[in-house]
Amino acid sequence: MPRACAVGLLQLLPLALGLAWAPPALAQGTVAVSLEAPQEVRAVLERHVRLLGSEAVALPETGPDRLALVRRARREIADLLATEGYFTPQIRFDRSEGEAWQVVVEPGERAKITAVDLDFAGALVTEPERERDDTSAVEALRKAWSLRVGEPFRQASWDAAKQQLLDTVSARRYAAARIVQSRAEVDPETATVRLSLTLDSGPAFYLGELEVSGLADLPEDLVRRYSTLKPGAPYDRDALLAFQSGLQNTPHFASVIVDIDRDPALAAAVPVRVQVSEAKPKTVGFGAGFSSNTGYRVEASYRDVNLLGRAWELNTGLRLEQRRQSLFADVFLPPQERHRDSFGALVDRSNVEGLKVASEAVGVARKTVRGDIETQIALRLQRERVQPDGAASSEHNTLTANWTWIRRAVDDLLDPRSGNVFEFQVGGGSSIALSDQNFLRLYGRVVHYRQVAERDVLILRAEGGATLAPSRNGIPQDFLFRTGGAQTVRGYAYQSLGVREGDATVGGRYMGVMSAEYVHWFRPDWGSAVFIDAGDATDDRRNFDLRTGYGVGARWRSPAGPLAVDLAWGQEEQRLRLHFGVAIAF
Repeated sequence: MPRACAVGLLQLLPLALGLAWAPPALAQGTVAVSLEAPQEVRAVLERHVRLLGSEAVALPETGPDRLALVRRARREIADLLATEGYFTPQIRFDRSEGEAWQVVVEPGERAKITAVDLDFAGALVTEPERERDDTSAVEALRKAWSLRVGEPFRQASWDAAKQQLLDTVSARRYAAARIVQSRAEVDPETATVRLSLTLDSGPAFYLGELEVSGLADLPEDLVRRYSTLKPGAPYDRDALLAFQSGLQNTPHFASVIVDIDRDPALAAAVPVRVQVSEAKPKTVGFGAGFSSNTGYRVEASYRDVNLLGRAWELNTGLRLEQRRQSLFADVFLPPQERHRDSFGALVDRSNVEGLKVASEAVGVARKTVRGDIETQIALRLQRERVQPDGAASSEHNTLTANWTWIRRAVDDLLDPRSGNVFEFQVGGGSSIALSDQNFLRLYGRVVHYRQVAERDVLILRAEGGATLAPSRNGIPQDFLFRTGGAQTVRGYAYQSLGVREGDATVGGRYMGVMSAEYVHWFRPDWGSAVFIDAGDATDDRRNFDLRTGYGVGARWRSPAGPLAVDLAWGQEEQRLRLHFGVAIAF
């Protein structure tokens, strides 16, 4: 008859490893212990058996104590080998050399799994099929079980498989799932193991109301405004973590914990506990920098995330650049489900490529986020004064509407290596609402990231736009197109590709840009790039002429994303230009 033992006997290992080697009175001598064992078990024995360590072992004084030391080591080796699936080892101590012992281990045949019996109880198997998300949930769990018949037995793999099964069941709906019985029956004579496990899912959990704690100065309904959890919805651990992450990413909170009580008695409507710690509401920032597009800059900003005690978020700032100066203030209201409304004002002055533009604007916007898709609808009333060098100036008031759709399907928002970014905009104005004429602006952009080999990235970019109108007269510069400079067509000055008017470059009604870039990261934070760009902006499609630029660059992975320094040759201008910028713009 084969002998069988429960896996609980294998769990004597922690006790064996934890035995304090409080030695009896030690003799003056020590002994060096070497190991002779197959490679597949040698490493684990040397790592975990104290007697087989690299240091010499102090010997007890008396013979019986030395025999006890050997017996303990033998038992420790046997228990350790059992966790690796070796249940019939031969262990021999050769002490003939006096001060040089040798431990000879023959692990024997490794046990293999011959049967796996998984049983399930609880609502997972008893509730009506129509209430379950997946009518074959039990079958799917059995198929996903990681330990198969015929595989070698290891205690660590057995523990990991049980934990994986428990995590899978408890992640959605069955928050109180537990393993009520698990057993590994070992037959040392045949080197086989039979596994059995029973998992009780417990009742299905459904979400109740939010229970928020930790608010002091912020309004009580703020957390609920950010919540995407619906009372009555089945429990989903990922949904709770997403809610927690969303709250943590807001400027209102320093820390957030979202969880439930896994008491089966509360399963019908378990409260969602949200524990928050408020962040400091007011911050002031200062900065300085340089861009090859707009030159040196200094800036100051102020943020208050609890404006008027209503959790309104005020962002205001002043930026002074060589070619552009702006003062802005935006107020973001707390979200309503997936929507977030804002309003603001802007005063902007710029002098780029001989075109002086002064504008003041006020506007409102609503942003909506669904997964990796973000949309925004915005209305803006602006006054703009345009002064091209060597040409007549103009001034006009315009009411515009603009809709933006963006999908960011990339592996990393700050440092993408694979995926795509898609953007589309449509907007315009009407002569019946302050505009000088009817116009409609269309714009699209796509960026594709493809990982090459282990470190390199190929980046392909295309963008284009058209403003549909009889002429460009009276259309705000934001609804026309200029290009050139960092992140557009390198090798040409910032916004230098457009329509010539007097001695200035102004916006045209058509634009198209293409780019290909290959980045090689030769160190984790440093890389090099080669690229080619081509594009143009014009007021007449017949005059569209791609201007080409190409060159090399350096990349640095900063905390804000990859920074780029590019040296580009403008083919049409026959000129070399240096560009600084962020290597990715979302």
